[in-house]
Amino acid sequence: MPKPTKGARLGGSPAHERLILANLATDLFRHGKIRTTVAKAKRLRPLAERLITKAKKGDIHNRRQVLTVVKDKGVVHHLFTELAVTYAERPGGYTRITKVGPRKGDNAPMAVIELVTEPLNAVSVSRTEAPAAAAAPAAEAEETEQVEAAEAPAEETAAAEAPAAEGEAAEAAEAKKDEA
Repeated sequence: MPKPTKGARLGGSPAHERLILANLATDLFRHGKIRTTVAKAKRLRPLAERLITKAKKGDIHNRRQVLTVVKDKGVVHHLFTELAVTYAERPGGYTRITKVGPRKGDNAPMAVIELVTEPLNAVSVSRTEAPAAAAAPAAEAEETEQVEAAEAPAEETAAAEAPAAEGEAAEAAEAKKDEA
């Protein structure tokens, strides 16, 4: 269990705070995006990410643990069958908090917390996922070949313009071209 936060609770008592966060998590999983205060969004994020991690495991024990927080069985079913499959390859970072303008009535800072739907980008690949990144799509491979082909004529012209005194540098450039 995480260390309790010091200071004022969201709803006044710890029990009320748990209920608020449970309702926010239920609505987040039901709608995929909710608008709330920044403080509530920051408190909701760890809870929602923990629940998604439990859903990814998918066994009955974790389902019952999620049911202690999210009381709606339909939302839990959606979380375990659809959302868990969506985030199967993602190691974390299932939610995103985006700050929006202040609320009109009391000027409270508002935020939108949403479930991340974009797939992982290939740039942030860890060492354990390196074999998967090695199988690049054919379109990307063609683009890199085109870029290399565009660079090759520039090297040839630079080598042709080199004076005789710099013959060694020209030979090195041709050797690089031959290696490619």
